[in-house]
Amino acid sequence: MLTWFIGLEVWLQALLATLFTWGLTAVGSALVFFFKTIERNVFNLMLGFASGVMIAASFWSLLAPAIDMAEAQGAVTWLVVAIGFGSGGLFLYLADKTVPHIHFGFNHEKEGIHTRLKRTVLLVFAITLHNIPEGLAVGVAFGAVHYVTGDVTSATLAAIGLAIGIGIQNLPEGAAVSIPLRQEGMKRTKAFLLGQASGLVEPIAGVLGAILVLYVRPILPYALAFAAGAMIYVVVEELIPEAQQKVTPKGAHYATLGVMVGFIVMMILDVALG
Repeated sequence: MLTWFIGLEVWLQALLATLFTWGLTAVGSALVFFFKTIERNVFNLMLGFASGVMIAASFWSLLAPAIDMAEAQGAVTWLVVAIGFGSGGLFLYLADKTVPHIHFGFNHEKEGIHTRLKRTVLLVFAITLHNIPEGLAVGVAFGAVHYVTGDVTSATLAAIGLAIGIGIQNLPEGAAVSIPLRQEGMKRTKAFLLGQASGLVEPIAGVLGAILVLYVRPILPYALAFAAGAMIYVVVEELIPEAQQKVTPKGAHYATLGVMVGFIVMMILDVALG
């Protein structure tokens, strides 16, 4: 099975991997058919877990390889990674300020330019912005495998590990979108469709990321760092603040515990498979 997968075109590998991550988002969103409400501490635990996975993936699966590749290219390593990482955060910041959207979960504060678009449309925009970095990260990781001169199997397994990690954290993310919508009175089917839509952009971003680095090799370390910066921006700007809202001091520990567990899970995946 792995031999067959390694033999596929890189863009197709990225597509299959991100279809997997989207599929797990849909599975998480499907919980809305079984639960109408979600206890706040459980919600914070889920967001914390997603944050921990993204933080770990940003270093182990993206920044560390970016550093190695920049060094192999003879570039100023710290400068390449700093530019890529900063650019990823800046991209999400500018998107936050320009694209009209509202935060998912229980915090529905509006951001971006003023618009009369419906609330559900604004939520879809928010979900799209949130998941672009995840799809991009997986796509760039598979694109990087194309340039490996040593053990291609290990490199492919590392990219697969990243996809598995992103997919696992998409489970609670899908539920964190759909169940609060159901709790506000939205019908189950509509809440599910919006929740699973949070992963639809990942295959698009994944394929584009893989194709980009295939044809423009020098940008590969920048692209890896860019994806890391964008993911960290999402964690700090949206996930953790949402997980810390309206909680007691004891309840805040659930989000922290989620971050720790998510980080450990992603670290184990990357180290064990990579």
